Amino acid sequence: MQISSQDADPKSLQSRYKMLYIAVGFFIFVIITRLWFLQIMHGNELRTFSEQNLLKEIRIPAPRGIIYDREGKILVENLTGFEATISPQYTEDLEATSKAVAKVLDMAWKKVVKKVKKSRRKDGPFRPVIIKDNLTRDEVFKLALLKLDHPGLDIKENILRTYPLGSNGAQFFGYVGEISKKQIPVYNEKFANQHVFKQGDIIGRSGLEETLDLHLRGHDGLSFVKVDAKGREAASESTKLLGPISRPQRAIPGANLTLTIDRDLQQAAYNAFQESEKTKTGALVMLKTNGEVLAWISTPSFDPNEFSRGISAKLWSTLVNDPDKPLRNKVLQDHNPPGSTFKPFVALAALQDGIITKDTLVNAPWRIKFGSRYYHDHTRSGQGQVRLREAIERSSNVFFYRQGIALGVDKMYNYISQLGIGEKTGIDLINEIPGLLPNSKWKKENIGEEWQPGENLTVAIGQSYVLTTPLQMAAAYAAIGTKGKLFKPFIVKSLKAPDGRIIKENKPKLVRDISDPKNEHHIEKRHFEAVKEGLWHVANGDRGTAKWWKIPGVEFAGKTGTAQVRGFSSDQIYDKCEERPREQRHHGWFIAYAPAENPEIAVAVLAEHACHGSTGGAPIARDAIWAYMEKYKPEMLKPHKWLKGPLQRMREAKEKDKDPKKLKKAQKKKKPLNQASNQISSPPPPPKPAPKPNTESGSSTETQNQDTTATQPAG
Repeated sequence: MQISSQDADPKSLQSRYKMLYIAVGFFIFVIITRLWFLQIMHGNELRTFSEQNLLKEIRIPAPRGIIYDREGKILVENLTGFEATISPQYTEDLEATSKAVAKVLDMAWKKVVKKVKKSRRKDGPFRPVIIKDNLTRDEVFKLALLKLDHPGLDIKENILRTYPLGSNGAQFFGYVGEISKKQIPVYNEKFANQHVFKQGDIIGRSGLEETLDLHLRGHDGLSFVKVDAKGREAASESTKLLGPISRPQRAIPGANLTLTIDRDLQQAAYNAFQESEKTKTGALVMLKTNGEVLAWISTPSFDPNEFSRGISAKLWSTLVNDPDKPLRNKVLQDHNPPGSTFKPFVALAALQDGIITKDTLVNAPWRIKFGSRYYHDHTRSGQGQVRLREAIERSSNVFFYRQGIALGVDKMYNYISQLGIGEKTGIDLINEIPGLLPNSKWKKENIGEEWQPGENLTVAIGQSYVLTTPLQMAAAYAAIGTKGKLFKPFIVKSLKAPDGRIIKENKPKLVRDISDPKNEHHIEKRHFEAVKEGLWHVANGDRGTAKWWKIPGVEFAGKTGTAQVRGFSSDQIYDKCEERPREQRHHGWFIAYAPAENPEIAVAVLAEHACHGSTGGAPIARDAIWAYMEKYKPEMLKPHKWLKGPLQRMREAKEKDKDPKKLKKAQKKKKPLNQASNQISSPPPPPKPAPKPNTESGSSTETQNQDTTATQPAG
């Protein structure tokens, strides 16, 4: 029998079926293996990814630490507010969303589009773009309605760093701003193992905010909400069902800071500068003789609240290009020739070196010749035969020229450096500069020239290469007032965790006792007494250069000085300073301590382009000292017919603002405030005191200009 070809086919295809079985089996094996790999090996990881797509992470910003003054009054705080944001990754129609948002916020919609696109190019599509912060309640309500139709639009609660004193002390307190992309790796490397910085973090950018940023900033928290594919919050069951990834993390506030600053004295010192008839630019620092800083002014200033809200490019450009440097902390970042305020230091050196005694008579004519050049006094008549007390009281240049010749620059350096001149004070703020106290070695190493004998004369009157900061001068005069005890200035009294635990506490620190014989270049206490007598006469003597500025019942001591901003020839040195262009006018110094007998405080004032320390710096320092006496030593003050203290004027101004008629008018004009803009404003400037008697009547031209330091003729 013949077998058909059809009966033979299945057998001939068995080998092919076998290959098919193997292929199918292999395919099933791969699928099972892949499922095992995804679900068993990486199941938890992929579950996390899935939940992250379902969840929207919301960062809860940690409140920065509050900054208090020495009495617990708030200097820097936080206020809550709301901001409108647009997330590019969820936005379907940017133009439509921008038009809707712009209408509510009273903005140009094209500006909103531009802002979002710029942020997307710079920071990517995932970062929410802040369209406007500090929203009113009405704006929040209207935007909440728009969220339903415009994916990507959101309203977030934020924390606004607020500075109740406004521009008062801005360089000292500093300001905050968002960290840039370039700064993130730099900061993470600098503060490795201390903090991890991320995009959107707010950091301190100057002053105390920057110096103590790690302590003030705290740790952000996290919360989670379920969202749909368009990024909108979904109404569903609790996120707790999604496991550990959805557990919220509480924000931990930063540490609170208590300063040595006194808010009342800070305001009084600021007002003194604002009321000055000679200048409104310069610096002031007041500290206790143990180093505690009570007031710190640098002016002109800026409002750090502008930086908290996001400063405009126009305002930033204005601040950066202002010739009076409002962004600089002039108390420790600007150094100037100290002028005649340097003379007491030279006097101490001359006394200790035995060149003079307090009773040595020195001839001080209107000029002396040294080498081929003439060196002038600040008056055309000269001072005649003077002792140390008169030389300090009248600010005789020629007296101190002679001491400079006798001492030489290296001896002056050895003694005066003991007062902290030419070195950083070590205060707890960044960017302090050391100033400059020259000697022959310094000039050789830095300029490549030998020291010239004629330079000793100009150094002795605080000119030449000598440069000091107001902070250095205040600390040095405090040392004179205490007969040699030099303390390190400090601002931070204590740093406390949110639970009240003390993290850090500072105490007064003695740098050196200059009168201690163990020091190679010590200065005896009796020599400090001799110099203090001269400084007392500056403010209280018949021919003192600051005799016009009295505090009823309280005596203070100090020294006026003039820092020349440029040199003048011999035929120009007696020209009236006030008639020169402002940029050519001298700076005026006044450094003082009070009370004169047993000092508790020292004050340094640099009045820029005020021409004279006696009329520019002294009245500002007087008001600052007066405010201290009003608050801490009221029993020493005597009533006066028409003179009022700074704190009394501030109280009267505050009472005047509470007048019912004035309040009624203010309420009519008052606009509704939102939550974040309800800030404590800077107290209004107090009314000016009654006019002072004419101090120039009956005085000679020489007396009026006694603190003006004349530069030696050019050439």
